[in-house]
Amino acid sequence: MQIAAQKAVSIDYTLTNDAGEVIDSSAGGAPLAYLHGAGNIIPGLERALEGKSSGERVQVSVEPAEAYGEYSPELVATLNRAMFEGVDELEVGMQFHASAPDGSMQIVTIRDLEGDDVIVDGNHPLAGQRLNFDVTVVEVRDANAEEIAHGHIHGEGGHHH
Repeated sequence: MQIAAQKAVSIDYTLTNDAGEVIDSSAGGAPLAYLHGAGNIIPGLERALEGKSSGERVQVSVEPAEAYGEYSPELVATLNRAMFEGVDELEVGMQFHASAPDGSMQIVTIRDLEGDDVIVDGNHPLAGQRLNFDVTVVEVRDANAEEIAHGHIHGEGGHHH
């Protein structure tokens, strides 16, 4: 069976940056399960897997525009420490939900602390980076009606309700 829209797909993968450093991997754990065509994985990887079958290996480099987007300096802001009321100790790397300019919620990461200034970054940590995937397709099956309705895979390697 080939990977196509509304197929349940399980993959083993290793993700590296251009320096060859491993960013993420399914090694030592369950394969990643996703619903093809539902936007569960980045567009560039999903496109590269289209039409592949169980047992096939795919090596692909995905440019930022087809991954987590270009890095946007506009998403970096300096806030006053007082805006983090109720948080006793702030640390670089902490993440918070914040309102985006369009009113939606976004995750911001504390990038730096300078006195009462807290520098936050709303970019995805992998924004602006080319991502290199080494993927082996483990399984391709028809997604069931509930998985299609929910927009994700249930069970091993997928979402659990």
